[in-house]
Amino acid sequence: MTESGDSDVIVVGGGPAGLSAGLFASKNGLETTLFDADGTWMHKAHLFNYLGVGSVGGSEFIATARQQVDDFGVDRRQGEEVTDIESTDDGFVVETDDGSYDARYVVLATGANRDLAESLGCDFDGDVVEVGVDMETSVGNAYATGAMVRPEEWQAAISVGDGAAAALNILSKERDEHFHDFDTPADAEAVFGDLVDDE
Repeated sequence: MTESGDSDVIVVGGGPAGLSAGLFASKNGLETTLFDADGTWMHKAHLFNYLGVGSVGGSEFIATARQQVDDFGVDRRQGEEVTDIESTDDGFVVETDDGSYDARYVVLATGANRDLAESLGCDFDGDVVEVGVDMETSVGNAYATGAMVRPEEWQAAISVGDGAAAALNILSKERDEHFHDFDTPADAEAVFGDLVDDE
């Protein structure tokens, strides 16, 4: 097995929580690798209840979100499934059939599949992974999001918030102060130029 690279953050899962965590981390300067095995429930969904979105198919939503994280520099590994994660003195080693990856932080966003959290040694509260409001598990610098931390509230909007909370906590740790990601129209103009409507 080859050593495939180092990241600041590794995100396991390509649904709303994982893509949100990857977006916030990479957008704000952290080297981010995201493993997307395309197992998200969003392919069975149609969103009418997502604030700011009138109506969109789940697969269309995911395609747009993937493009967004790609545009912000996430190293998205489509179809590469994570088989194991181990904690080390320096962070984590993530294993796939294609290689081994090192990171200082890991964000688990694998829906209701909690196997990786269990093998990593995260504490559970009943059937769900135990986390704080910042989504950090009992294993330092390991985060769990979305359906794996909630017995019932499996909503895209909640999962997106969980992913953002995990990434913002990581960014706060990295900067040793509370970090906020708040964009303005001027920021959008600087990034997207002519794509921004000046109305």
